[in-house]
Amino acid sequence: MAYQPPIGARDLLPLEVAQKHWIEERLEQVFQRWGYHRIITSTVERLDTLMAGGAIDQEAVIELHQTAGQRLGLRPELTASIARTAVTRLSRVTYPQRLYYTANVFGKAGQGSQGSHQETYQSGVELLGAGDLLADAEILLLLTDCLTSLNLPGWSLLLGDAGLTQALLAPFPADLRPAVRHALAHLDRVALETLQLPPALYQHALALLDLRGEPEAVLQTLAQLEQPVNIQTAIERLKSLVDLWREVPFSPSDSPLSHRPSLVLDLSLVQTFDYYTGLVFEVAGSPELGCRVLGRGGRYDTLLGVFHSEGKSFPGIGFVLDTEALHQAMVPTGQLPQSTPPSDWLVVPTSPQAVAAAFAYAQTLRASANLVRAEVHLDPLISQAALRELAAQRGISRIAWIAPNGLPHIEALN
Repeated sequence: MAYQPPIGARDLLPLEVAQKHWIEERLEQVFQRWGYHRIITSTVERLDTLMAGGAIDQEAVIELHQTAGQRLGLRPELTASIARTAVTRLSRVTYPQRLYYTANVFGKAGQGSQGSHQETYQSGVELLGAGDLLADAEILLLLTDCLTSLNLPGWSLLLGDAGLTQALLAPFPADLRPAVRHALAHLDRVALETLQLPPALYQHALALLDLRGEPEAVLQTLAQLEQPVNIQTAIERLKSLVDLWREVPFSPSDSPLSHRPSLVLDLSLVQTFDYYTGLVFEVAGSPELGCRVLGRGGRYDTLLGVFHSEGKSFPGIGFVLDTEALHQAMVPTGQLPQSTPPSDWLVVPTSPQAVAAAFAYAQTLRASANLVRAEVHLDPLISQAALRELAAQRGISRIAWIAPNGLPHIEALN
């Protein structure tokens, strides 16, 4: 019998781990430079915690056996877990709280899908306790800084506003509103046609579906639509956010107009659940990569109140980047490591009496202030010539031959 990982699971070999670590390390450095601190939440959550935010389909959660009367599941994302932690464990801290994570998440693999995994990896941030325009701007600029640090080519940033889109859906009958919203979320014109809307509402639905493009053009089109009176503030906020994002350089060496990715205002960017309350956004890869979604996020100003005993809430906004999608997008760029790092030293005991001294010498090498990789040769039967060839094949640059008296003879390989 050939033992294989279960369907939807996989093993990551050292080179894959090194490439993903390259991505995660750069993202974490950006998070830390912006003042964010890492949080680690439980991999296992109560099912009612995962369901509380309303953003997770229970059918997608990998449930565990019931324990002590609790229904448990593996986390499919981290925002709900961080919201729970913020309310129950961070109640006495000062706000805003800037938190980041790098973690594995779990979800049922799609039925019959190819390349769908039950365990994937994410990096993201949550900014809790700040609800104004500046917080939205910080998150978008931080996201931009992250992708800039990866030198990721050809990505686009899509912006929407859940509250604004909800207001624009108000003219539809309440019983049809979820179906219209679902059609917008999936850009499904055929579904709109099957709803048999009155002509005026059908044209309004098509107009909402087409509210996508250059921010100025979309805002101009929006101004020509019949609008609810309460959306002008949201429109002005979006306009101010776009202006601010364009004005701030990505890094001190950038001019405000250089290296700018495409910015798309998309008011059809709406989820089918009520998780987000304001700004929503997605990062799309280049057309050459199939426009794969690399990350997404948004504002959720009511989520924390779900976990508070008195319903008290704090504003929140965050984003998540899909490490798997970033990895696939970056492989063609040649930036990722192409091999695992070789050891710097091969320490070879020249006799059985030299073994203890060889391990001691390797420890001395590893104690350097900088990272030094030193491995002890374990096979006493191989010849010196074969050892030199093996070390050269593995990229090891130096051999330390350890004599029985403990003294090393250092040999540098060309």
